[in-house]
Amino acid sequence: MSKNYDLSDDSLLFKQPESTKPLAERMRPKEIEDVVGQDHLLGNDGVVKKMIDSGSLRPMIFWGPPGTGKTTLAQIIARKVKARFFQLNAISSGVKDIREVIEKANESIMSGSKTILFIDEIHRFNKSQQAALLKSVEDGTVILIGATTENPSFEVITPLLSRCQVYTLNSLSEDDLKLILETTIKKDEFLTDLKIDDEAKSEYVRLSGGDARVMLNAIEVTDSLLVNEKNKKVGIEKVKEAFQTQHFRYDQTGEEHYNTISAYIKSVRGSDPDAAVYYLSRMLEAGEDVKFVARRLIVLASEDIGNAEPYALTLATSCFTAVTYVGLPEAALILAQTTTYLASCPKSNAAYKALQKAGEDVRSKPNLKIPMHLRNAPTKLMKDMGYGKHYKYSHDYEEHFIEQDFLPEELVSNIYYEPTEIGREAALKKYLDVKWKKRQKDADNE
Repeated sequence: MSKNYDLSDDSLLFKQPESTKPLAERMRPKEIEDVVGQDHLLGNDGVVKKMIDSGSLRPMIFWGPPGTGKTTLAQIIARKVKARFFQLNAISSGVKDIREVIEKANESIMSGSKTILFIDEIHRFNKSQQAALLKSVEDGTVILIGATTENPSFEVITPLLSRCQVYTLNSLSEDDLKLILETTIKKDEFLTDLKIDDEAKSEYVRLSGGDARVMLNAIEVTDSLLVNEKNKKVGIEKVKEAFQTQHFRYDQTGEEHYNTISAYIKSVRGSDPDAAVYYLSRMLEAGEDVKFVARRLIVLASEDIGNAEPYALTLATSCFTAVTYVGLPEAALILAQTTTYLASCPKSNAAYKALQKAGEDVRSKPNLKIPMHLRNAPTKLMKDMGYGKHYKYSHDYEEHFIEQDFLPEELVSNIYYEPTEIGREAALKKYLDVKWKKRQKDADNE
Protein backbone atom coordinates (compact mmCIF):
# COMPACT_ATOMS: atom_id res chain seq x y z
CA MET A 1 0.00 0.00 0.00
CA SER A 2 0.99 3.64 -0.26
CA LYS A 3 2.87 5.66 2.25
CA ASN A 4 0.36 8.16 3.63
CA TYR A 5 1.95 11.43 4.70
CA ASP A 6 0.07 14.54 5.69
CA LEU A 7 2.98 16.87 4.95
CA SER A 8 0.90 19.94 5.72
CA ASP A 9 1.23 19.08 9.43
CA ASP A 10 4.60 17.80 10.63
CA SER A 11 3.05 16.80 13.97
CA LEU A 12 1.15 14.01 12.22
CA LEU A 13 4.26 12.44 10.70
CA PHE A 14 5.73 9.26 12.13
CA LYS A 15 8.91 10.43 13.85
CA GLN A 16 11.58 7.92 12.90
CA PRO A 17 14.75 8.56 14.92
CA GLU A 18 17.23 10.48 12.77
CA SER A 19 20.07 8.13 13.71
CA THR A 20 18.27 5.17 12.11
CA LYS A 21 17.68 6.92 8.78
CA PRO A 22 20.12 6.44 5.89
CA LEU A 23 22.39 9.42 5.30
CA ALA A 24 20.69 10.21 1.98
CA GLU A 25 17.35 10.43 3.77
CA ARG A 26 18.74 12.58 6.58
CA MET A 27 20.13 15.01 4.02
CA ARG A 28 16.96 15.19 1.92
CA PRO A 29 16.11 18.92 1.51
CA LYS A 30 12.85 20.12 3.04
CA GLU A 31 12.84 23.56 1.44
CA ILE A 32 13.22 24.65 -2.17
CA GLU A 33 16.15 26.86 -1.18
CA ASP A 34 18.07 23.78 0.01
CA VAL A 35 17.71 21.85 -3.25
CA VAL A 36 20.97 21.74 -5.22
CA GLY A 37 20.67 21.99 -8.99
CA GLN A 38 17.52 22.21 -11.16
CA ASP A 39 17.64 26.02 -11.29
CA HIS A 40 15.63 25.93 -14.52
CA LEU A 41 12.69 24.61 -12.48
CA LEU A 42 13.31 26.03 -9.01
CA GLY A 43 15.04 29.37 -9.61
CA ASN A 44 13.14 32.65 -9.33
CA ASP A 45 11.89 32.26 -12.89
CA GLY A 46 11.48 28.48 -12.64
CA VAL A 47 8.10 27.11 -13.64
CA VAL A 48 7.81 24.75 -10.67
CA LYS A 49 8.80 27.51 -8.22
CA LYS A 50 6.10 29.78 -9.67
CA MET A 51 3.55 26.97 -9.51
CA ILE A 52 4.30 26.35 -5.84
CA ASP A 53 4.20 30.06 -4.99
CA SER A 54 0.82 30.44 -6.66
CA GLY A 55 -0.53 27.26 -5.07
CA SER A 56 -1.99 26.29 -8.43
CA LEU A 57 -0.78 22.82 -9.29
CA ARG A 58 -1.42 20.66 -12.29
CA PRO A 59 -0.51 17.00 -12.91
CA MET A 60 3.17 16.61 -13.73
CA ILE A 61 5.86 14.06 -14.42
CA PHE A 62 9.46 14.54 -13.33
CA TRP A 63 11.81 12.88 -15.79
CA GLY A 64 15.49 12.58 -15.00
CA PRO A 65 18.37 10.34 -13.94
CA PRO A 66 18.42 8.68 -10.51
CA GLY A 67 19.49 10.79 -7.55
CA THR A 68 18.54 14.17 -9.03
CA GLY A 69 15.73 15.04 -6.60
CA LYS A 70 12.44 13.81 -8.08
CA THR A 71 11.04 12.43 -4.82
CA THR A 72 12.39 15.38 -2.86
CA LEU A 73 10.60 17.85 -5.11
CA ALA A 74 7.31 15.98 -4.81
CA GLN A 75 7.50 16.06 -1.00
CA ILE A 76 8.45 19.74 -0.91
CA ILE A 77 5.54 20.62 -3.20
CA ALA A 78 3.09 18.74 -0.98
CA ARG A 79 4.42 20.43 2.14
CA LYS A 80 4.32 23.90 0.60
CA VAL A 81 0.75 23.66 -0.69
CA LYS A 82 -0.43 21.85 2.48
CA ALA A 83 -1.69 18.82 0.58
CA ARG A 84 -2.17 15.25 1.71
CA PHE A 85 0.63 13.17 0.23
CA PHE A 86 0.37 9.55 -0.87
CA GLN A 87 3.36 7.76 -2.32
CA LEU A 88 3.19 4.60 -4.43
CA ASN A 89 6.05 2.68 -5.97
CA ALA A 90 5.06 1.26 -9.34
CA ILE A 91 7.03 -1.94 -8.72
CA SER A 92 5.06 -2.99 -5.64
CA SER A 93 1.68 -1.26 -6.19
CA GLY A 94 -1.32 -2.05 -8.35
CA VAL A 95 -4.79 -0.84 -9.35
CA LYS A 96 -6.19 -1.73 -5.91
CA ASP A 97 -3.71 0.67 -4.26
CA ILE A 98 -4.59 3.42 -6.73
CA ARG A 99 -8.30 3.03 -5.99
CA GLU A 100 -7.67 3.22 -2.24
CA VAL A 101 -5.83 6.52 -2.68
CA ILE A 102 -8.59 7.90 -4.91
CA GLU A 103 -11.19 6.94 -2.30
CA LYS A 104 -9.28 8.81 0.41
CA ALA A 105 -8.80 11.76 -1.94
CA ASN A 106 -12.56 11.95 -2.47
CA GLU A 107 -13.02 12.13 1.30
CA SER A 108 -10.48 14.98 1.48
CA ILE A 109 -12.31 17.00 -1.15
CA MET A 110 -15.24 17.40 1.23
CA SER A 111 -12.96 19.14 3.72
CA GLY A 112 -11.33 21.28 1.03
CA SER A 113 -7.96 19.48 1.13
CA LYS A 114 -5.79 18.78 -1.89
CA THR A 115 -4.36 15.31 -2.44
CA ILE A 116 -1.08 14.66 -4.17
CA LEU A 117 -0.45 11.14 -5.44
CA PHE A 118 3.25 10.60 -6.05
CA ILE A 119 4.09 7.53 -8.15
CA ASP A 120 7.75 6.63 -8.20
CA GLU A 121 8.98 4.77 -11.30
CA ILE A 122 5.67 5.40 -13.04
CA HIS A 123 7.13 3.92 -16.23
CA ARG A 124 6.81 0.48 -14.58
CA PHE A 125 3.02 0.74 -14.40
CA ASN A 126 1.40 -1.22 -17.23
CA LYS A 127 -1.26 0.30 -19.49
CA SER A 128 -4.23 -0.79 -17.40
CA GLN A 129 -2.66 0.56 -14.22
CA GLN A 130 -1.96 3.90 -15.89
CA ALA A 131 -5.48 3.97 -17.34
CA ALA A 132 -6.90 3.60 -13.80
CA LEU A 133 -5.52 7.08 -13.05
CA LEU A 134 -7.13 8.90 -15.96
CA LYS A 135 -10.52 9.92 -14.54
CA SER A 136 -9.25 11.10 -11.15
CA VAL A 137 -6.41 13.04 -12.76
CA GLU A 138 -8.79 14.56 -15.30
CA ASP A 139 -11.36 15.72 -12.72
CA GLY A 140 -8.76 16.89 -10.20
CA THR A 141 -9.55 14.35 -7.50
CA VAL A 142 -5.80 13.80 -7.19
CA ILE A 143 -2.86 15.87 -8.34
CA LEU A 144 -0.58 13.32 -9.93
CA ILE A 145 3.18 13.70 -9.67
CA GLY A 146 5.02 10.93 -11.46
CA ALA A 147 8.73 10.22 -11.39
CA THR A 148 10.59 8.32 -14.07
CA THR A 149 14.10 7.72 -15.32
CA GLU A 150 12.76 6.66 -18.72
CA ASN A 151 11.47 8.80 -21.57
CA PRO A 152 7.76 9.38 -20.82
CA SER A 153 7.02 9.51 -24.55
CA PHE A 154 7.77 5.80 -24.72
CA GLU A 155 6.69 4.60 -21.28
CA VAL A 156 3.55 6.59 -20.37
CA ILE A 157 0.27 6.05 -22.25
CA THR A 158 -0.75 8.94 -24.47
CA PRO A 159 -4.04 9.81 -22.67
CA LEU A 160 -2.23 10.14 -19.33
CA LEU A 161 0.73 11.96 -20.85
CA SER A 162 -1.62 14.52 -22.44
CA ARG A 163 -3.00 15.35 -19.00
CA CYS A 164 0.44 15.94 -17.46
CA GLN A 165 3.21 18.46 -17.90
CA VAL A 166 6.62 16.82 -18.22
CA TYR A 167 9.53 18.53 -16.44
CA THR A 168 13.07 17.36 -17.12
CA LEU A 169 15.53 17.17 -14.23
CA ASN A 170 19.15 17.50 -15.28
CA SER A 171 22.04 15.39 -14.09
CA LEU A 172 23.82 16.99 -11.17
CA SER A 173 27.07 18.69 -12.16
CA GLU A 174 30.39 18.09 -10.42
CA ASP A 175 29.98 21.42 -8.63
CA ASP A 176 26.49 20.40 -7.48
CA LEU A 177 27.78 17.11 -6.08
CA LYS A 178 30.72 18.78 -4.37
CA LEU A 179 28.35 21.25 -2.71
CA ILE A 180 26.15 18.38 -1.48
CA LEU A 181 29.23 16.58 -0.16
CA GLU A 182 30.55 19.64 1.67
CA THR A 183 27.12 20.39 3.15
CA THR A 184 26.76 16.80 4.31
CA ILE A 185 30.11 16.71 6.08
CA LYS A 186 29.40 20.02 7.75
CA LYS A 187 25.77 19.51 8.81
CA ASP A 188 25.18 15.82 9.49
CA GLU A 189 25.58 15.17 13.20
CA PHE A 190 25.98 11.41 12.88
CA LEU A 191 28.99 11.34 10.58
CA THR A 192 31.79 10.73 13.04
CA ASP A 193 34.45 13.30 12.28
CA LEU A 194 35.37 12.18 8.77
CA LYS A 195 38.31 14.12 7.34
CA ILE A 196 38.05 13.81 3.56
CA ASP A 197 40.94 15.18 1.53
CA ASP A 198 40.39 17.00 -1.78
CA GLU A 199 41.42 14.03 -3.93
CA ALA A 200 38.96 11.80 -2.11
CA LYS A 201 36.17 14.35 -2.56
CA SER A 202 36.79 14.42 -6.29
CA GLU A 203 36.77 10.62 -6.34
CA TYR A 204 33.39 10.49 -4.59
CA VAL A 205 32.02 12.82 -7.26
CA ARG A 206 33.62 10.91 -10.14
CA LEU A 207 32.50 7.46 -9.05
CA SER A 208 28.93 8.50 -8.25
CA GLY A 209 27.95 8.88 -11.90
CA GLY A 210 25.98 12.07 -11.21
CA ASP A 211 23.76 10.35 -8.62
CA ALA A 212 23.73 12.20 -5.28
CA ARG A 213 22.17 9.22 -3.49
CA VAL A 214 24.97 6.91 -4.65
CA MET A 215 27.56 9.40 -3.40
CA LEU A 216 25.92 9.81 0.01
CA ASN A 217 25.57 6.04 0.39
CA ALA A 218 29.28 5.67 -0.33
CA ILE A 219 30.14 8.30 2.29
CA GLU A 220 28.02 6.37 4.79
CA VAL A 221 29.86 3.14 3.91
CA THR A 222 33.17 4.93 4.40
CA ASP A 223 32.05 6.08 7.82
CA SER A 224 31.17 2.51 8.81
CA LEU A 225 34.55 1.25 7.55
CA LEU A 226 36.29 3.71 9.88
CA VAL A 227 33.96 3.36 12.85
CA ASN A 228 36.66 1.86 15.08
CA GLU A 229 39.47 4.07 13.84
CA LYS A 230 40.76 7.01 15.86
CA ASN A 231 42.13 8.78 12.81
CA LYS A 232 39.28 9.08 10.33
CA LYS A 233 41.18 10.48 7.40
CA VAL A 234 39.63 9.51 4.07
CA GLY A 235 41.90 9.21 1.05
CA ILE A 236 41.26 8.04 -2.48
CA GLU A 237 41.86 4.36 -1.69
CA LYS A 238 39.25 4.36 1.06
CA VAL A 239 36.75 5.91 -1.36
CA LYS A 240 37.40 3.15 -3.90
CA GLU A 241 36.95 0.57 -1.16
CA ALA A 242 33.58 2.05 -0.30
CA PHE A 243 32.38 2.08 -3.90
CA GLN A 244 33.94 -1.23 -5.01
CA THR A 245 32.84 -0.47 -8.58
CA GLN A 246 32.05 2.74 -10.41
CA HIS A 247 28.38 3.64 -10.79
CA PHE A 248 27.32 3.90 -14.43
CA ARG A 249 24.02 5.45 -15.41
CA TYR A 250 23.13 2.88 -18.06
CA ASP A 251 20.04 0.72 -18.49
CA GLN A 252 20.20 -1.89 -21.24
CA THR A 253 16.51 -1.43 -21.99
CA GLY A 254 16.26 2.29 -21.25
CA GLU A 255 16.93 5.65 -22.84
CA GLU A 256 20.61 5.84 -21.88
CA HIS A 257 21.16 2.57 -23.72
CA TYR A 258 19.57 3.94 -26.90
CA ASN A 259 21.30 7.32 -26.56
CA THR A 260 24.70 5.67 -26.28
CA ILE A 261 24.30 3.23 -29.14
CA SER A 262 22.95 6.09 -31.26
CA ALA A 263 25.99 8.24 -30.50
CA TYR A 264 28.25 5.26 -31.25
CA ILE A 265 26.70 4.48 -34.64
CA LYS A 266 26.62 8.14 -35.66
CA SER A 267 30.29 8.51 -34.72
CA VAL A 268 31.26 5.52 -36.90
CA ARG A 269 29.08 6.86 -39.73
CA GLY A 270 30.69 10.27 -39.31
CA SER A 271 34.20 8.77 -39.66
CA ASP A 272 35.29 9.71 -36.13
CA PRO A 273 37.14 6.68 -34.71
CA ASP A 274 38.00 8.56 -31.50
CA ALA A 275 34.38 9.28 -30.57
CA ALA A 276 33.31 5.82 -31.74
CA VAL A 277 35.76 3.96 -29.51
CA TYR A 278 34.86 6.26 -26.59
CA TYR A 279 31.17 5.32 -26.82
CA LEU A 280 32.15 1.69 -27.32
CA SER A 281 34.12 1.86 -24.08
CA ARG A 282 31.15 3.41 -22.25
CA MET A 283 28.92 0.57 -23.36
CA LEU A 284 31.42 -2.11 -22.44
CA GLU A 285 32.12 -0.61 -19.01
CA ALA A 286 28.36 -0.57 -18.34
CA GLY A 287 28.04 -4.25 -19.26
CA GLU A 288 26.47 -3.99 -22.71
CA ASP A 289 26.05 -7.26 -24.63
CA VAL A 290 28.98 -7.50 -27.07
CA LYS A 291 26.84 -9.37 -29.59
CA PHE A 292 24.35 -6.48 -29.66
CA VAL A 293 27.16 -4.06 -30.57
CA ALA A 294 28.56 -6.45 -33.19
CA ARG A 295 25.14 -6.86 -34.83
CA ARG A 296 24.81 -3.08 -35.12
CA LEU A 297 28.21 -2.94 -36.84
CA ILE A 298 27.06 -5.49 -39.44
CA VAL A 299 24.07 -3.33 -40.34
CA LEU A 300 26.21 -0.19 -40.43
CA ALA A 301 28.81 -1.82 -42.70
CA SER A 302 26.14 -2.35 -45.33
CA GLU A 303 24.01 0.73 -44.79
CA ASP A 304 26.67 3.40 -44.33
CA ILE A 305 29.85 2.03 -45.95
CA GLY A 306 28.47 -0.28 -48.62
CA ASN A 307 30.46 -0.63 -51.80
CA ALA A 308 32.82 2.20 -50.94
CA GLU A 309 34.62 -0.54 -48.96
CA PRO A 310 32.91 -3.94 -49.40
CA TYR A 311 35.41 -5.57 -47.02
CA ALA A 312 33.75 -3.68 -44.15
CA LEU A 313 30.80 -6.09 -44.23
CA THR A 314 33.14 -9.08 -44.20
CA LEU A 315 35.05 -7.67 -41.23
CA ALA A 316 31.86 -6.82 -39.32
CA THR A 317 30.48 -10.32 -39.87
CA SER A 318 33.78 -11.86 -38.76
CA CYS A 319 33.69 -9.58 -35.72
CA PHE A 320 30.32 -10.99 -34.66
CA THR A 321 31.61 -14.55 -35.03
CA ALA A 322 34.80 -13.74 -33.13
CA VAL A 323 33.16 -12.02 -30.15
CA THR A 324 30.69 -14.92 -29.92
CA TYR A 325 33.58 -17.38 -29.79
CA VAL A 326 35.82 -15.63 -27.27
CA GLY A 327 33.53 -13.49 -25.09
CA LEU A 328 34.75 -10.80 -22.73
CA PRO A 329 37.25 -9.44 -21.91
CA GLU A 330 39.02 -10.28 -25.20
CA ALA A 331 35.92 -9.46 -27.27
CA ALA A 332 36.42 -5.80 -26.37
CA LEU A 333 39.65 -5.71 -28.41
CA ILE A 334 37.92 -7.27 -31.43
CA LEU A 335 35.12 -4.71 -31.24
CA ALA A 336 37.65 -1.89 -30.93
CA GLN A 337 39.53 -3.06 -34.03
CA THR A 338 36.35 -3.36 -36.08
CA THR A 339 34.95 -0.07 -34.79
CA THR A 340 38.05 1.95 -35.63
CA TYR A 341 38.38 0.35 -39.08
CA LEU A 342 34.75 0.97 -40.00
CA ALA A 343 34.94 4.54 -38.70
CA SER A 344 38.03 5.11 -40.85
CA CYS A 345 36.53 3.66 -44.05
CA PRO A 346 35.15 5.75 -46.91
CA LYS A 347 31.38 5.96 -46.64
CA SER A 348 28.52 5.42 -49.07
CA ASN A 349 24.80 4.87 -48.54
CA ALA A 350 24.16 4.40 -52.26
CA ALA A 351 22.96 0.80 -51.83
CA TYR A 352 20.59 1.89 -49.04
CA LYS A 353 19.21 4.72 -51.20
CA ALA A 354 18.82 2.35 -54.16
CA LEU A 355 16.71 0.02 -52.04
CA GLN A 356 14.55 2.92 -50.82
CA LYS A 357 13.94 4.24 -54.35
CA ALA A 358 13.17 0.80 -55.75
CA GLY A 359 10.82 0.15 -52.85
CA GLU A 360 8.86 3.31 -53.65
CA ASP A 361 8.24 2.06 -57.20
CA VAL A 362 7.31 -1.41 -55.99
CA ARG A 363 4.70 0.07 -53.62
CA SER A 364 3.32 2.71 -56.00
CA LYS A 365 3.26 0.41 -59.07
CA PRO A 366 2.65 -3.09 -57.72
CA ASN A 367 2.59 -6.23 -59.89
CA LEU A 368 4.25 -4.80 -63.00
CA LYS A 369 4.79 -7.55 -65.56
CA ILE A 370 8.25 -9.08 -65.68
CA PRO A 371 9.60 -8.85 -69.26
CA MET A 372 9.01 -12.04 -71.23
CA HIS A 373 12.67 -12.56 -72.11
CA LEU A 374 13.57 -12.69 -68.40
CA ARG A 375 10.93 -15.22 -67.41
CA ASN A 376 11.73 -18.80 -66.51
CA ALA A 377 10.60 -21.37 -69.10
CA PRO A 378 10.74 -24.86 -67.56
CA THR A 379 7.99 -26.33 -69.82
CA LYS A 380 7.42 -26.51 -73.59
CA LEU A 381 4.12 -24.64 -73.23
CA MET A 382 5.86 -21.73 -71.55
CA LYS A 383 8.55 -21.65 -74.21
CA ASP A 384 5.85 -21.62 -76.91
CA MET A 385 4.24 -18.68 -75.13
CA GLY A 386 7.48 -16.71 -75.47
CA TYR A 387 8.90 -17.16 -71.96
CA GLY A 388 12.64 -16.55 -72.09
CA LYS A 389 12.60 -15.72 -75.82
CA HIS A 390 15.20 -13.20 -77.05
CA TYR A 391 17.10 -13.31 -73.76
CA LYS A 392 20.77 -12.54 -74.38
CA TYR A 393 23.22 -14.55 -72.28
CA SER A 394 25.74 -11.94 -71.10
CA HIS A 395 28.74 -14.30 -71.10
CA ASP A 396 28.35 -14.92 -74.84
CA TYR A 397 29.32 -11.33 -75.57
CA GLU A 398 32.50 -9.28 -75.46
CA GLU A 399 33.52 -8.34 -71.94
CA HIS A 400 30.62 -10.51 -70.73
CA PHE A 401 28.14 -7.69 -71.27
CA ILE A 402 25.33 -6.89 -73.67
CA GLU A 403 22.91 -4.04 -73.13
CA GLN A 404 19.29 -5.19 -72.85
CA ASP A 405 16.23 -4.23 -70.78
CA PHE A 406 15.87 -5.92 -67.41
CA LEU A 407 13.29 -3.70 -65.70
CA PRO A 408 9.55 -3.83 -66.42
CA GLU A 409 8.61 -1.69 -69.43
CA GLU A 410 7.16 1.12 -67.27
CA LEU A 411 10.43 1.49 -65.33
CA VAL A 412 12.97 0.76 -68.03
CA SER A 413 14.72 4.13 -67.83
CA ASN A 414 14.88 4.27 -64.04
CA ILE A 415 18.19 4.38 -62.18
CA TYR A 416 18.13 3.28 -58.55
CA TYR A 417 21.75 2.59 -57.71
CA GLU A 418 23.89 5.71 -58.03
CA PRO A 419 27.43 4.85 -56.95
CA THR A 420 29.53 7.56 -55.38
CA GLU A 421 33.04 8.41 -56.50
CA ILE A 422 34.39 7.41 -53.07
CA GLY A 423 36.61 4.44 -52.30
CA ARG A 424 36.13 1.27 -54.26
CA GLU A 425 32.68 2.38 -55.35
CA ALA A 426 34.31 4.83 -57.75
CA ALA A 427 35.43 1.89 -59.92
CA LEU A 428 31.86 0.52 -59.97
CA LYS A 429 30.54 3.91 -61.05
CA LYS A 430 33.08 4.12 -63.85
CA TYR A 431 32.20 0.62 -65.10
CA LEU A 432 28.43 1.22 -65.07
CA ASP A 433 28.70 4.64 -66.68
CA VAL A 434 30.67 3.12 -69.56
CA LYS A 435 28.34 0.17 -70.11
CA TRP A 436 24.88 1.69 -69.83
CA LYS A 437 23.64 4.39 -72.20
CA LYS A 438 20.99 5.59 -69.75
CA ARG A 439 23.72 6.19 -67.18
CA GLN A 440 25.85 8.01 -69.72
CA LYS A 441 22.96 10.41 -70.37
CA ASP A 442 22.52 10.89 -66.65
CA ALA A 443 26.24 11.60 -66.25
CA ASP A 444 26.18 14.13 -69.12
CA ASN A 445 23.37 16.01 -67.40
CA GLU A 446 25.33 16.42 -64.18
